[in-house]
Amino acid sequence: MIQYLIRRILVFIPMLFALTVIVFALMQAAPGDPFSQKMDPNIDRAVYEKQREALGLNDPIHEQYLRWVGNAIKGDFGDSLIYKGRTVADLIAERFSNTINLGIMTLLITIIVSIPIGIYSARHPYTPLDYGATTFGFLGLATPNFFFGLLAIYVLSIQLGWLPSHGTVSKPGIEGFELFIDKIRHLILPSLTLGLAGTASYMRYMRSEVLDVLGSDYIRTARAKGMTENTVLYKHTLRNALIPIITLLGFEVGILLGGAVITEGVFQFPGLGTLFITSIGNRDYPVIMAINLMLGFFVLLGNLLADIFYSIVDPRIRYD
Repeated sequence: MIQYLIRRILVFIPMLFALTVIVFALMQAAPGDPFSQKMDPNIDRAVYEKQREALGLNDPIHEQYLRWVGNAIKGDFGDSLIYKGRTVADLIAERFSNTINLGIMTLLITIIVSIPIGIYSARHPYTPLDYGATTFGFLGLATPNFFFGLLAIYVLSIQLGWLPSHGTVSKPGIEGFELFIDKIRHLILPSLTLGLAGTASYMRYMRSEVLDVLGSDYIRTARAKGMTENTVLYKHTLRNALIPIITLLGFEVGILLGGAVITEGVFQFPGLGTLFITSIGNRDYPVIMAINLMLGFFVLLGNLLADIFYSIVDPRIRYD
């Protein structure tokens, strides 16, 4: 396993390099720059040219790329072009924990809801609950996140007043356990919205996999030996059925952070998503490139974690 992890980490290096090239090329291909939409016709154009020169925007592309990559390796993503006096690292650091909390909450809701319902649907197929779960699955996959988010805000926040609709805390000054509960309440609506499609998808996958495994020969043999249904389900069936779910969860790490861009915008949640949207609108290239690079890194990390969990769930899998 250790050798496999070392090999995978070494493979990360060229993949991250390719990712930096793609991210940088896309930013260069985008029309305009941070000054294009803010140019005042009453100000001499030479002033803007001096600012571009000072920021290195007029340097050859390869020099800009090498300078950016060299600094990124050191953990320095430069200064924001819009948030004056703020480094990109500081902007990301102050919002990163909010997005991570949102992602963890979303994963917990997804796993807690989808796996038990998927198992029950497989053990009791063609029952009213199974049909209800199937209907929910199709609706969840077909409903856009932003639409469900707006609907949840209208019903659960505006009409019923059960949950807050925006931000991370209700008011300044609260602390301790009260602060913890308040943050959880602010996470519920965006987490439900972000995890809607994943919950529906995992539920369908879980139902399908459990049904397939329950029909296997070794399951019939286990039952013939007199094993209880709980032993057959949790010791033999569930482990094999979880393997494709783990594959999806590996990709879900990056998908959650990327999907949070829209969800955070709907709920005005101060995370990386809202920072990303603001940076795109203002063409703040250093922030955009840093966040894109971070999302790519988490996708690679998620796949590595999925491979590690494979060996835990199924001891037959070996990487040596």
